[in-house]
Amino acid sequence: MTAIGSIFGSAFASVHDVFHSTAFHVAQLITLFFVALLWLGLASWVHRDARRRVDDGLLVATATLLGLVPFLGPLVYLLFRPPETLEDAYARRVEVAALESRLFESTPRCPVCRAQIEPAFLVCPVCTTQLKEPCASCSAPLEPTWQACPYCTNPVTAAPPSTFDLDQALTAEAVLHDGATRKARSRRSRRPSAP
Repeated sequence: MTAIGSIFGSAFASVHDVFHSTAFHVAQLITLFFVALLWLGLASWVHRDARRRVDDGLLVATATLLGLVPFLGPLVYLLFRPPETLEDAYARRVEVAALESRLFESTPRCPVCRAQIEPAFLVCPVCTTQLKEPCASCSAPLEPTWQACPYCTNPVTAAPPSTFDLDQALTAEAVLHDGATRKARSRRSRRPSAP
């Protein structure tokens, strides 16, 4: 019995020595410092986040006090905080107002440059964007979705798909450029030289 008691006594003494050592006390203080730092950091984050999301000062103060509740407070705040910041809400309101103003606008505008256009325009006079196609029969402006001309009842035929050959375009450009270069050289050679 005494042998077992001495083993437990020596084990208890070594555990006691570990818990009462200076290194354990230093580690305990460092751990408490970092836990307190994390707690204050979370409370500070809750305060800053609440100021970005809530316009009422009383609610910001309440959220900050909730953030001071150790570790559970920030989790509760995350459950009940507004989904968007005040800046996001303002930007959304401005965007909705801009879209509504465009909806209630009576004059049509060019989809590219936003210049005012007339309903009968085929192209935008400012940026030359093709707005409508002319009817093949009566030349009236046609909307892109129309299947027949409402003025002459002529069926609207779809334009054939344009086949663009890059090699031909580059060859034609090279021929034009080469011809322009030859003309310029011949003009320079015809000029009389200055005395």
